[in-house]
Amino acid sequence: MDKIFGKYTPFNTPIHKLDPRLKLFGLLCLMVCCFLDYGNFANTFAVLGCLFVFILIIMIMGKISFFSFLKSLKALWIMMIFLILINCFIPYDDFTHPMIVFSNGYTIYWESLLNALRVMFRILMMIALTFILTSTTPAMDITSSFEWYLTPLKIFKFPTQVISMTTSLALRFIPTLLEESQRIMRAQKSRGVDYNKGFIISKIKSVTTLIVPLLVSCFSRSDELALAMDARGYDPYAKRTRYRILRFTLWDLFSIIMLLLVTAFFIYLCVLENVYGVNFIEFLFEITGTF
Repeated sequence: MDKIFGKYTPFNTPIHKLDPRLKLFGLLCLMVCCFLDYGNFANTFAVLGCLFVFILIIMIMGKISFFSFLKSLKALWIMMIFLILINCFIPYDDFTHPMIVFSNGYTIYWESLLNALRVMFRILMMIALTFILTSTTPAMDITSSFEWYLTPLKIFKFPTQVISMTTSLALRFIPTLLEESQRIMRAQKSRGVDYNKGFIISKIKSVTTLIVPLLVSCFSRSDELALAMDARGYDPYAKRTRYRILRFTLWDLFSIIMLLLVTAFFIYLCVLENVYGVNFIEFLFEITGTF
């Protein structure tokens, strides 16, 4: 959990200086660009490669360690194998390039492997964007951004402040619960519980020695937090003020213009391929050939 979501590191970089509302909006825009349909596999991998280079530039500007990002991808190997098996043994009807033909006539196509790689590439970029957001933005700023985007729902009497407080508390206690789970795990190991050896059933039984004390600790902490907030007179429906007020700057204006241009460019490539049937790679070579 702590490796996938990233840990906030306070640097004085252009990415850290961006308004958290803009970073959340940019996260959604770039995720939309990742999952757009760009036609065939060659076009898709070419566009996703350009988008991945753009994400790497953002990581370099934000001083985000690429090796720490790679460490967070260890859990994706199981998903990668699962996607390859699903795509290989349940192919689509329009696959035409066979890779392996079995004696009973069952065929595995090259498109199955490419489709699995395309899905994994998109998931990798989605995790990279989330990693950038959590590594360059404090948790309280993220929850303030959520509350700002939910402000129009106040017209319908939607409890935006309650949702924001719940989200901030959840993000705040994720590191605490991780430390608590590590403490319980070390205590159980000192009592002879082994979480690594044995078959699946024995591992599941050993995990229960971690889950039950962790749940008890979670309920205890939530009860203490509720009593503390109640003792301090916290009213979730009262009008609240903020110590830090979010304001847009000229750097935010320049960044949102660049973000909208990048998003419009990728949407244009998608429309060019799917609506007008123009292969933009061939179109690009024709344009460069004229010069």
